[in-house]
Amino acid sequence: MVPRRRVAVTIRPVDFVLLAYVAVTSGVAVNRLASNPGCAWLLLANLLVVLLVVLVNRPGLDRIDAALAELYPLIIMAGLYGALDVLSAHGGVSTHDAAVQRWEAAVFGGQVSREWWQRSPSRFWSTVLHSAYLSYYLIVLAGPIWFFARGRLPELRRAVLGIVTAYASCYLVFVFFPVAGPYYAFPRPAAWFLDNGPARLVYRLLRGGSSFGAAFPSSHVAAAVVAALTTAMGSRRLGVVLALPTLLMTVSVVYCQMHYAVDAVAGLGVGVMVAAGVMLFERE
Repeated sequence: MVPRRRVAVTIRPVDFVLLAYVAVTSGVAVNRLASNPGCAWLLLANLLVVLLVVLVNRPGLDRIDAALAELYPLIIMAGLYGALDVLSAHGGVSTHDAAVQRWEAAVFGGQVSREWWQRSPSRFWSTVLHSAYLSYYLIVLAGPIWFFARGRLPELRRAVLGIVTAYASCYLVFVFFPVAGPYYAFPRPAAWFLDNGPARLVYRLLRGGSSFGAAFPSSHVAAAVVAALTTAMGSRRLGVVLALPTLLMTVSVVYCQMHYAVDAVAGLGVGVMVAAGVMLFERE
């Protein structure tokens, strides 16, 4: 009888982050299944994520598969963002906007996202900052693509680990402390404020891809900050290039009335802490 050959699967740190997130959200989905049958689909999706983690870490991958194995966590996190809407029953959960608005008033003296664009109206800044909001996608992907193209595996893994950890941290807060945010809580800004190409594109994307209850902390800010910082660890020049877009994007989420100011501050904190954590992890 020929003994079966065991296939060793090496799980990377980023895979542990994904598996931990999937485990927690699966528990929440089971708990909500009776009142939200759609959670059954989320459980199936989570099972597929687990299978994918095993498949991409098996030995003997060819060059293309090995490359995709490094980048797949970013693709998975994009899908898991959409799955948040399933957990929230597409807006069927109670939110904590009243509490966050009280924090906003206590810290900043008012509702910054609602009042800022009205007190400082500007077609120019609306165009610039809605463009900056769109730059989020480039900020997050710039480092991983740069390192991937140059075959710099340690830097690529560091950037992907940081970005995925920032997303997972924010998503878990969304699950247990949902906040709708100004996009849902306040009336839309004036028509003139949105009468430019970047603003129209932003709202088109939000209509098709926004998840309810995903405002605090801002995952946009958290992911952009950690992406810029982990990129700078491997390429100071590219990190400097990303600094201004990251700053403008952070401002844009508030001025363009997508997030409360405390959402942005909390997202900034998450991004900095995750980047510091990744750096400390590497030193261990």
